[in-house]
Amino acid sequence: MRLALIMLGDRPTAEDVVQDAFLGLHRRWGHLRDRENALAYVRSAVLNNCRSALRRRRLTPRGRHEPPVWSAEAAALVGEERREVIRALQRLPARQREALVLRYFCELTEEEIARTMRVSRGTVKSTTSRALTALARILEEGER
Repeated sequence: MRLALIMLGDRPTAEDVVQDAFLGLHRRWGHLRDRENALAYVRSAVLNNCRSALRRRRLTPRGRHEPPVWSAEAAALVGEERREVIRALQRLPARQREALVLRYFCELTEEEIARTMRVSRGTVKSTTSRALTALARILEEGER
């Protein structure tokens, strides 16, 4: 759910995307070669469904992402810096944003990210590196 929410920025669409991914897994369960990779399958499906949803929107975000709040203490911790990072993430190219979200929000390893994005580990490393550089530049511009 976190992956879809950060990629899309709105909870209803994120919930639909995740539900569709799990429904797809359920439909294909009998055809999976390696059921140990079911989580990777779902992540890939969520990411692909997010891409489709963003294409349907024509890459125009529908509202701002507000991180979920579970308590008053959590609400106090959700500040302007986090919102700035989310806004900066939304300005990155899709692949760079995906790599950073998978790495730092979903806490996946490079190998898991590579499987999810269906690219090599080297591509994950270079994409993540370029994304961090671009993100730093965007955040720096915002401070001026």
